[in-house]
Amino acid sequence: MAMPSWNDSSLGTMKRVGLWLNQVVGVGELFTKTQLREAFPETSQIDRRMRDLRDFDWRIDTNREDPTLGSHEHRFVSEGVAVWEPGKGTRKTGATVTAAERHTLMMRDGHKCRSCGIGPGEQYPGTYIASQLDVARRSVRLPDGATALQTMIECNRCRIGGRDLTADLGDVLERIAALPSYERKMLASWVERDARSFSEPEDLWAAYRTLPADARDAVRQALSS
Repeated sequence: MAMPSWNDSSLGTMKRVGLWLNQVVGVGELFTKTQLREAFPETSQIDRRMRDLRDFDWRIDTNREDPTLGSHEHRFVSEGVAVWEPGKGTRKTGATVTAAERHTLMMRDGHKCRSCGIGPGEQYPGTYIASQLDVARRSVRLPDGATALQTMIECNRCRIGGRDLTADLGDVLERIAALPSYERKMLASWVERDARSFSEPEDLWAAYRTLPADARDAVRQALSS
């Protein structure tokens, strides 16, 4: 079917924003909040209508996802469902997370990114960039082979890196079943505390891995002396 114009006032605002991104901005291009508001001056909450597109697999990055962007800039990364087509603009059940649900998820996940462990507002190592935590949806392959979408708390960096990943719960459970009893108990204690303590050599190994080649050579010499 022919794509309607983004100026078609008979369409809902979210659909028109999707068309505007497609027809005016273009995939991969930048646009500002000002440009969006000037295109839809009659809509007071146009930012929210744009965010609604993310529930239909549209990717629109802000400086939370892409630190190279300015505070008022967005990047139209990829187009999702053609929401202007009949039957495709219906909101997915459970797609929107309320403030109360977000608070519950934050409490459940300990107010930390479940992927890297960083807390809200903490700086990433070696940078001046502060983390921002939010609700992410991760695809999980269940033991029966089915795939489910489950929520977790992640930082802005890990959400970007994990968007296309599928966690394999069945594989994890099979590997746990194959562990010797002492390793299973050790893993169970880490899971119970939701934390793992590292020995001094393990911490030093992690630090060593971050060193440049010349510095790694100095470590080798120190160990061999």
